Amino acid sequence: MAPVRSAAVPAEAFRAPKGTQDVLAPESARWEALIAHFAATVEAAGYGLVVSPMFEDIGVFRRLGEGTDVVTKEMYDFVDKGDRHIALRPEGTASVVRAFVQHHPVTPWKAWYATPAFRYEQPQSGRLRQHHQVGVEALGSDDPDLDVEVLALGHDHLRSLGLQRNVLLLNSMGSRADRARYVDVLRAWLDARVGDLAEEDRAKVATNPMRVLDSKRRATHDAVADAPRITDHLSDEAGTHFERVQSGLRSLGIDFVLEPRLVRGLDYYTHTAFEFQSSALDAAQSTILGGGRYDGLAEDLGGSPTPGIGFGSGIERVLLACDAEGVFGGPTASVDVFVVDVTGGEAARDLTIELRRAGIRADRAFDQRSMRAQMKAADRSGARVALIVGEQEAADGTVAVRTLLDAERSQQVVARRSVLDHLRATL
Repeated sequence: MAPVRSAAVPAEAFRAPKGTQDVLAPESARWEALIAHFAATVEAAGYGLVVSPMFEDIGVFRRLGEGTDVVTKEMYDFVDKGDRHIALRPEGTASVVRAFVQHHPVTPWKAWYATPAFRYEQPQSGRLRQHHQVGVEALGSDDPDLDVEVLALGHDHLRSLGLQRNVLLLNSMGSRADRARYVDVLRAWLDARVGDLAEEDRAKVATNPMRVLDSKRRATHDAVADAPRITDHLSDEAGTHFERVQSGLRSLGIDFVLEPRLVRGLDYYTHTAFEFQSSALDAAQSTILGGGRYDGLAEDLGGSPTPGIGFGSGIERVLLACDAEGVFGGPTASVDVFVVDVTGGEAARDLTIELRRAGIRADRAFDQRSMRAQMKAADRSGARVALIVGEQEAADGTVAVRTLLDAERSQQVVARRSVLDHLRATL
């Protein structure tokens, strides 16, 4: 029976919502490869994958800071059918720390993630309303050498992709007490200059003055050039911690630039704060990896006081940086072998399954297309080799093996029973 078609056809086909995108092959293969590179880097340091819910009780994310744009303007939140106030994850850290508080893993707990994140903001290059991040979190130690380890992982991840044009910006937020004292000093300094700030930043002086330092607006940027530095208000303990981080980076040969105006966007940061910025991208969207220490967040989420540090890195923006530097093009082919069968399809059906079971990536055409059409499909696949079964090969129990990636396109005939051994020897 023919399928029943709806009489009502929409006047316009549905499209992905604003600020989202579909990632199709072959571009999606770059995403897979990037995540694989990241996993290999961090798992070699003892970090294990954590998969947490895409949505949480909104209270989990309110701990990011009531005065931050993420909480006040950008979260996707709703009341569900059980009358629970829910929010989609705007960043990776809070959910991982909530999972730590709930499940009490042995410390130090080292976790990595790959996740979508959601922010209702104007879409920009490499930062959509649904964007994607990889990241690490390490909880249970306040040793500054752990800060160095996390920074080195971020550095090595970017280098593994071939990225060279990035700089590590480094600052210290001090302890929570240091930060509170500094906020009072900074607010008083900004109050005397509020008229010099960009209009959009003036309200932040009362609610979250440190966010003023992070503004990309030219008027504000110029006005705060001489603002008090948080590193001039660190306790002795915080200063010692920061010096140890710097000496560790120098020992590892990781260059960095001290940036006293780097405060990161969320309220939970303490001590080490950092960003890797790419000079290959526009300045406003140049951050490709960022994070810091957050020694009070577990306690804010109902757990015991537990220090932690981590970072997140946007997949979309990192790939833009890769494009700008001409590196990490991703896999060029999804298969190694393409089977061409003009005898009815049974040979292609059986051969492709046999090859896949032997660990060889293989594909075929369907619908009994012509030899010419199937060879065009073989070329599009990027396969290195085509296995061709025609009437003569079927009668002789052989397969023609043709190379696809060289100009000569050499071809030889092998026995059907020897195809697998032949491919293992040549691929």
